[in-house]
Amino acid sequence: MNMDVAIRVTEILLALAFLQQSVEHLVAAKYERTLFALRIVLSLLLLFGIATQWVSLLLVVLGLFVLRRFQGPYNGGSDRMSLLILCCLCGVLFAPTDQWREYIFGYLALQLVLSYFISGWVKITNSEWRNGRALQDVFRFSAYPVSEALRGWARYPRLLCFMSWMVMMFEILFPVSLLTQSSLIAALVIAAIFHFGNACLFGLNRFFWVWLAAYPSILWLQDRIFGM
Repeated sequence: MNMDVAIRVTEILLALAFLQQSVEHLVAAKYERTLFALRIVLSLLLLFGIATQWVSLLLVVLGLFVLRRFQGPYNGGSDRMSLLILCCLCGVLFAPTDQWREYIFGYLALQLVLSYFISGWVKITNSEWRNGRALQDVFRFSAYPVSEALRGWARYPRLLCFMSWMVMMFEILFPVSLLTQSSLIAALVIAAIFHFGNACLFGLNRFFWVWLAAYPSILWLQDRIFGM
């Protein structure tokens, strides 16, 4: 994937992520509703490729107002990743040279790799993840509005232990997928299915769209390093 295509796909996916995040705020108080209505307009411009350089900059500025409104990234990791992708995209679009564009886009790809690897490392160093107890507690005591049938999965500790190790090994070994294009595509498909599953089971739909928006950068980086 060449850089121009990767950047354009990133713009489209990020715009879709912002649209999905913003709609729920249209029923909030006036100031909050105004912020996210503006973000919807800017996201539509980004989606259709209209003045993307300046639109991305305005989205960064608007993002700072959103951070101030909620006194930080109120949705945790998904908001942090959203802002990271947006800042990198803005940097790429304003970069003075192709070399700087590559540095910035490569940084985004590296952060994506680390997001999986560090998550896996934190889990595998935790005994409760290694014995499946952590995942068991996720299903048993989940704060998310899940069904009783889903909570019933907590009654299968061996299955959850197996699932825990599958998640940990995938995340730890994710950097290895960069060695070939086919292995990277397979890893990204698995990761996307994982995020989609979390969206369906626990309502974590923000993570699905946001992490997808970072995938073009790593596809470009893999081709840039190993496809030469």
